[in-house]
Formats: sequence, structure tokens, C-alpha cells
Amino acid sequence: MPQFKLKDGRELEIADNGINSESAIVFHHGTPGHASSWTDWLESAATAGIRAIAYSRAGYGTSDRNPGRSVINVNSDIAQVLDAKNITKFVSIGWSGGGPHCLANTFEPRNVGAISLAGVGAFGVDDLDFLEGMGPENHDEFGAALKGEAVIDQWMNDNAGAMKSVTGSDIIEAFGGLIGDADKAVLEGGEADAMAASMRSALAVSFDGWIDDDLVFVKKWGFDLASITKPVFLWQGDDDFMVPHAHSYWLEKHIPTATLTFKPGEGHISIGVKYRAEILAQAQGLLK
Repeated sequence: MPQFKLKDGRELEIADNGINSESAIVFHHGTPGHASSWTDWLESAATAGIRAIAYSRAGYGTSDRNPGRSVINVNSDIAQVLDAKNITKFVSIGWSGGGPHCLANTFEPRNVGAISLAGVGAFGVDDLDFLEGMGPENHDEFGAALKGEAVIDQWMNDNAGAMKSVTGSDIIEAFGGLIGDADKAVLEGGEADAMAASMRSALAVSFDGWIDDDLVFVKKWGFDLASITKPVFLWQGDDDFMVPHAHSYWLEKHIPTATLTFKPGEGHISIGVKYRAEILAQAQGLLK
């Protein structure tokens, strides 16, 4: 995958579907994740005539780490990519851990809206129990992150090694209690190999991106949701044990421009697989 060099010397993995346009969708992957997780979306966007760009967040795949980053720091990286590619208007789409990052993009002047798919809410706020309803693996993981970088680093090495070599045939077992029936169905229906390949790419070099994401999510994001003025669309199901639906309800409550599309029976993965066409149409409408 092509590398893009940033002003501070770091490099990011970038995938661009090649449509000739000054308007684009920018995709933010989940946690852990990789630009390749959006391959089908890039192709679908191209078919619809929409330029689309995906990148691997700092520390994932061959994207260099940005130690101590916060969510809002993503805007500097994205702004440089937009400059280089002559993008004057964009919509951000984020899945799961990419949700806060796509919301951060609404503070970039060229942004015209954001779409968050099963995006995570804030930690340490009075009106959201961050861990309630999550699978036991997430309780352990974020418990380690709260104890600092050294502890979450050790947790990754002790518990997440299988994800570095996960295959489509064993990814459901690897996810354990983090996925329900809806997600198992779409993985068994043909998404497993692509999901596993993306995980392997994400972690091929190190756990750094995953570690830094976890540390990012248990501290302040660096921006105020109440100050968002761009349109925000939220998508969420209730068969989600990675990011339970309470998170999207919380985001809807705190973002003045938010509209929530709630899909009973859908999971963390299935929400994006089943509703890709509708979500891309929503993005296309924002770009007009």
C-alpha cells in the first residue's frame, strides 16, 4: 500500500480509489484496524463516482507511531493528506474506534459532515457507563489501559498475539464474547477472510496503534462534542458487544447536529456490511 510522508517525518499508509474529484470520503478504521478494512467501500464508492481515501492510523500496519497522540491530533495528519491530494471538501466516515476520529474531522474547515458507525463514546463521563454491555475481553483490555502504557503493552503481548496471525476460519473464536449472532452470521457469510486479513495487516509490525488507541479512549478527546456544527449521522445496532448501543445514544444526546439511525438486531460488524449502500448515499448527499 502506498506510503504518504508527513511534515514531521512520519509516514501513513494510504489507499485512494483514484476517482478524479476535489470532493472525497475519508475513512477511519476501527480498533484494531487497517486501511484495507475499507477495500470494499472504496470500490463501491468508485462505482458511484465518489472519490474515497482510507488510511491506517498512526501505529497500525506500516503507518509510523505518533506517541502520546489524542483523538484531535488526527486532523493534522488528514489535513496534510487533503492538501497533497487537492481535496477541498470531504465527509468523514468512522467505524468503532474510528468514530471519535471521524467526529474530530468536523473541526477541519474542509469537512462537511461525519458518519459514525457503531462509534465509541467518551470514557469517564457521568451519563455513560463506558464498559456496561461490552464483552469481558473489553473489560480486561480497558482495565489495563487505565493502568498506563506499560500495563496495556504487557496485556497485548499476553492476550492479543493470536490476532497477529488470525485467519478467516478462526476469527469468530478469536473475537470471543465481543460478537453476537448478527456479526457471526455476516462473518460466516463471507466477511471472515477479509476481516482476518485486515487484522493481520494492522498488527504486522507491532501492537503500537492498538495500544495508543486504547490509551486515547480513556482520556479526553481534545474537542467538545457540543461545539460540532456539521451534520453528524450515527448508525447503531443493539446486538453489539464491542460498542454497546448506549454509546450511540450518548453521542446523539451530546452532539447538537446528530441524527441516529438505530437498527434492532444488528451488530458491530453487520451494521456496516448490510447498510453500506445507504451509508454511502448519505455521504454522497453531504458532498453535494
